[in-house]
Amino acid sequence: MGGRSANWAVEFVLDCAARIKGRVQVTTDGHKAYPEAVETAFGAACDYAMLQKIYGAPAENDTRYSPAVCIGCDMKVVSGDPDPKHVSTSYVERHNLSMRMGMRRFTRLTNAFSKKVQNHAAMVAIYAVHYNFARIHETLRITPSMAAGLSDHVWSLEEIVTMADNYLPKPAKRGPYKKRS
Repeated sequence: MGGRSANWAVEFVLDCAARIKGRVQVTTDGHKAYPEAVETAFGAACDYAMLQKIYGAPAENDTRYSPAVCIGCDMKVVSGDPDPKHVSTSYVERHNLSMRMGMRRFTRLTNAFSKKVQNHAAMVAIYAVHYNFARIHETLRITPSMAAGLSDHVWSLEEIVTMADNYLPKPAKRGPYKKRS
């Protein structure tokens, strides 16, 4: 979770780099903040490519919310020697779609947004736990946590709630409502 500024990009990529060992291949979209962020986080220890989609001109009869048509991609090597067969943003795009479909607050053009960033962060955390520990994935036929050896069973909603109750911060106590004069 974060903004689209260079500072947020650096913070995000540093967090990713801290979780990864060894040389990696990184692919980003054309967001201008990423090259500096990847350089700051990985230095020369990664193979980095940028993949930019090329969109066609909108058709005359397109409505305001019609998506643009992707007519191609431009791949640019930024550093190292990325393997062109693995230059892709498809995994993160699929992940973003799954989040938008799985959480109402990520649905576009809706009034179901999070009014507090703490509520938003909690919902994303609960979604991530459910997605990885309680949801059997069709391609794996088990949960991702079971495939990774982190769990030996499919978690129930009761287990998720118990875990969340133990680890999420408790809301601040509010005093009684007082009418303003």
